[in-house]
Amino acid sequence: MNPETTQSNPSSTISDAKSSTEEFLFKELKHLSDRVDGTENIPLDLKDRAHDMLNRLNRMAETGGYASSFDTLSRYVEIITSIPWGKYSTDKLDLGLARTALDKNHYGMEGVKERILEYLATMILLTQRGEEAVAKAPVLLFVGLQGVGKTTLAISIAEALDRKFVRIAMGAIGSVLELRGRSKAYPEALPGQIINALIRSQVMNPVILLDEIEKASGQEGLLSDVMATLLEILDPNQNPEFRDHYLDYPVDLSKVLFICSANNTGTISTALMDRMEVIKMPSYTDNEKVVIAQQYLMPKILAKSGLREGELVIDPNLWPQVVRPFGYDTGIRSLGRTLEAIARKVAREIVEGRAQAIYINEQNLKYYLPQ
Repeated sequence: MNPETTQSNPSSTISDAKSSTEEFLFKELKHLSDRVDGTENIPLDLKDRAHDMLNRLNRMAETGGYASSFDTLSRYVEIITSIPWGKYSTDKLDLGLARTALDKNHYGMEGVKERILEYLATMILLTQRGEEAVAKAPVLLFVGLQGVGKTTLAISIAEALDRKFVRIAMGAIGSVLELRGRSKAYPEALPGQIINALIRSQVMNPVILLDEIEKASGQEGLLSDVMATLLEILDPNQNPEFRDHYLDYPVDLSKVLFICSANNTGTISTALMDRMEVIKMPSYTDNEKVVIAQQYLMPKILAKSGLREGELVIDPNLWPQVVRPFGYDTGIRSLGRTLEAIARKVAREIVEGRAQAIYINEQNLKYYLPQ
């Protein structure tokens, strides 16, 4: 037997692999080109730029010098075609529905609700008269301790307007590049949080909550840069042409409804404070916590624990004692954790067959409260 006829030709194998790789890449380039053409409302000059890049990569692929650029360009094309260019949700302009949304998610806080309704009324009036509502409205800044409902108020506003909602945790922002993105010339570069929020919401007019803006980078110099970038993002004179470093193309943020929250205003720049309307969130009293626990928290916690109506009942007279151990907590997070712990204990007893339902009274309250 001739060994030459039974052994594979290494050069032939390499050639076949190279040919297969090139075929795959040319198909991918065609796919990316079709994706650019199929993206609705993408700006024409950005579309032309993408096609120029793809054509250049095609020429490089023909000479075998494509590998270093393919991943960078394909990621760029995928991102620019994921942005919801020209897509907007339609606002609900109904104060009655707005009031219902606020009451559904929040007990009390009448002063805060009135200010929000006045804010929405101004937006509705401007819209009805053909003017740009978001650009003329100040940015709301909810200020209050943790657990008093800042985030859920922002969600309620989005629900009232029937807009998509996205939260950006500013405490995780360690550099201005996380807001503005990094140039695509860098390996593994990506757009910033603002562009990502548009991609996640798939509309160009979501409600974006910049949560806990006072916790942005703790380094003084970086904090100043972040505050300056936030001012550009929130300023209606600048945000119609917000430029993310990765895209290197102006993106219109003028239709986005930005809302900010903070535990305090100590580190927020004066220029940024001048752009915002501060709404201070009051702390909850024990009596308010009782109502919140009974009407808002318990139904959700029972459902989450798998408990049915009647399987966990708390003596109405005991609610002040359930709330009181955490009376120092101005919010309701500790109260929510307490009720969750009670529900878990009851769920375990039912699963183990030790009880079919639990009625919490003066005698067994201490056992069911978390230690």
